[in-house]
Amino acid sequence: MKSAQVRSHLAVTVLSVLSLSAVVSNHSLNDWPQWRGVNRDGKSVERGLLQDWPQGGPKLAWRVSGAGEGYSSFSVAGGKLYTLGARGGSEYVMAFDEATGKKLWEVAHGSRFSNDRGDGPRGTPTIDGGQLYAYGASGDLAALDAASGKVLWKINVLKQFRGNNITWGLSESPLVLRDRVIVNAGGPGASIVAVNKKDGSVLWRSQGDQAGYSSGILQEVGGIPQGVFFTGQRAIGIDTRDGRLLWSYDRVSNTTANIATPIARGNRVFLSSDYGTGAALLELTPNGNAITAKEVYFTREMRNHHASSVLIGDHLYGFSSAILTAMKFDTGEVAWRDRSVGKGSVIFADDRLYLFSETGVVGLAEANPAGYREHGRFQLQTGSLPTWSHPVVANGKFFLRDQDTIYAYDVRAR
Repeated sequence: MKSAQVRSHLAVTVLSVLSLSAVVSNHSLNDWPQWRGVNRDGKSVERGLLQDWPQGGPKLAWRVSGAGEGYSSFSVAGGKLYTLGARGGSEYVMAFDEATGKKLWEVAHGSRFSNDRGDGPRGTPTIDGGQLYAYGASGDLAALDAASGKVLWKINVLKQFRGNNITWGLSESPLVLRDRVIVNAGGPGASIVAVNKKDGSVLWRSQGDQAGYSSGILQEVGGIPQGVFFTGQRAIGIDTRDGRLLWSYDRVSNTTANIATPIARGNRVFLSSDYGTGAALLELTPNGNAITAKEVYFTREMRNHHASSVLIGDHLYGFSSAILTAMKFDTGEVAWRDRSVGKGSVIFADDRLYLFSETGVVGLAEANPAGYREHGRFQLQTGSLPTWSHPVVANGKFFLRDQDTIYAYDVRAR
């Protein structure tokens, strides 16, 4: 797909999602104010970025320690970089200056989650206007003032909804709408819950599935605003107004960990999981006040593990287990496969795929269904744990995290 076509497609996507009133407000379009960016799709509309990296990678703008332990990614809004991390017996929400890396504030958020695959939080804060919403690995959900870190309200969803934590810790990034926050709490009769943005009071609760590791998205079908969630047992559509179950689909679920974020376009939604499972495209058809889900295809050619794919034009680009794969969204036809940087995560900005392997290899490649074409790579010197924190591109910088250390690279074209 030509550059102009890709950018036009992204602009239409931004406008269509903004019309649903479910994404964060009062931010620059070049910000990255929540999990997977403005529209929760892993794509930035930013332009004017390097199309090729010099040997050794782009210029390092700054590097700081102090993020703590954990796999949380970043939100970027209003000149600040937000994340979560663990230190001592607590998890913290923290803010850094986007330009310099200076830590501006940090606030204790909840008890530390411990696990043999790495301690600390996994979710990414959501910035909405002047507020930040954070969800910790032990179930602590809070609203904070984004400027100062002042806690506005806080609940523990595991205690309030009688849920049990999952093996590798709650990893979701909260879905924020105009007046509510929705998470997969995993409690009996309260798998999906909506709470009031202003005070954390319960608006509704629905279903009884165990929590998954995935983060929900908003998709409007036939005028019905639905949250699409990938729980521990299945994919489901929930009416965000009242918690009503609209549809469910379990073939794409595995019994270990459903992690990848759903990807929606029009009245279709793509879901994928690893552990030998695969991916499915569903077509959602409105019928009065209901929605019917029909399987368009099921394939084992795209098995997203901890990282979701990105949809650019007509093709998905994502890691099928350890192999970077380009696959046609509407048919499941594979365009190409490449080992690329090794198993990792991928996002998109200015006609390029930004790749970050779990061993610290970083790459830049074309989003081109004709074949894999790389335009630079470099290696971070990492610690003993995998680099599972997903990368972010915002305001001319490329942000990476390896546990306590944050790296900011200048990727603006000169």
